[in-house]
Amino acid sequence: MKRTNIIVAAVLLLLTAFFLKVGFTKPKEKEGKGAKAKGQPKVDAFIATPSLLTSEITVTGSLAAYDEVDLKNEVAGRVVIVNLPEGKFVRKGTLLIKLYDDDLQAALQKQESQLAIQKRISERQAQLLEVNGISENDYEQTLLQISSIKADIAGEKALIRKTEVRAPFDGTIGLKNISVGAFVSASTLLATIRTNQKIKLDFYVPEKYSPAINVGMGINFTMYNDNKSYSAKVMATEHGIDTNTRNLKVRAIITTPSKELVPGAFANVNLKLGENAKALMIPTQAIIPDQENKKVIVANQGKAHFVNIKTGIRQSSKIEVTEGLAAGDTIMTSGLLFLKEGSKLSYSSINR
Repeated sequence: MKRTNIIVAAVLLLLTAFFLKVGFTKPKEKEGKGAKAKGQPKVDAFIATPSLLTSEITVTGSLAAYDEVDLKNEVAGRVVIVNLPEGKFVRKGTLLIKLYDDDLQAALQKQESQLAIQKRISERQAQLLEVNGISENDYEQTLLQISSIKADIAGEKALIRKTEVRAPFDGTIGLKNISVGAFVSASTLLATIRTNQKIKLDFYVPEKYSPAINVGMGINFTMYNDNKSYSAKVMATEHGIDTNTRNLKVRAIITTPSKELVPGAFANVNLKLGENAKALMIPTQAIIPDQENKKVIVANQGKAHFVNIKTGIRQSSKIEVTEGLAAGDTIMTSGLLFLKEGSKLSYSSINR
């Protein structure tokens, strides 16, 4: 009996030792396998392939009439004629406003009468001069008087013209601000006149893009509430960069006129600054920024290699690489935080 108990106790001790060994060794094996698997994570990759890149920017612009003027009179006076057809087209030289000028007209008539008398006197003196009936000095004094009266008449006509406001160019009249009988000063705004056949587009371009803007360059734009595209052509630029905004002012003439294009409206201007048929575009998530450089992880003989790059134009999901990469390089786009220099690479997907 005592021998049986000893055998049972020995068996129990052996079993206990076995299970203890198994319990402590299996987790270590699993931990080792997990660590090994964790050291080689699968990553997504992208192969840099040359593609066509159109360099373009979008800026805000404003439409304006090609010619626009605030109509104002030169002298103060009472309005006697108003010819401001609101919203109507008028020809250049059309009388729009007339001020009271009866006193000026009376002075003009007086001077014209004096001129007529002096002319008759000069004609008689010319006949007398031929027979030495008068001195040559008397005749010259009469001619001087005629010239003086003519100058006074010219001055009086100029004053009369200042009582008139005429259309400076062919255009459309805006809303009138005065009526017959109103007394106006030289600063009174009578109405506006603007051309509606031609419309210009003004916009600003950042300084770094200014060398790409040339006279005659074609541009496209849309209105803020419409996706329809319109065309324009650059007609001029300022001769310098604005020191406050660091922008270049550009003016274009619209080549596709439309009723929807109203002076004063905002527009979204799309500028195509050039094309690059061999641009290397990579996903933006592949970039690893640091304080001084931008880096990407490139596959080098199956291992991770960190490369400094320089970037160019950014699009919605990709960015141009101008230095640091070559066509055909494989760039990592996922698992960037787990990869180190020289890490072995295992791919889950490779895209182009």
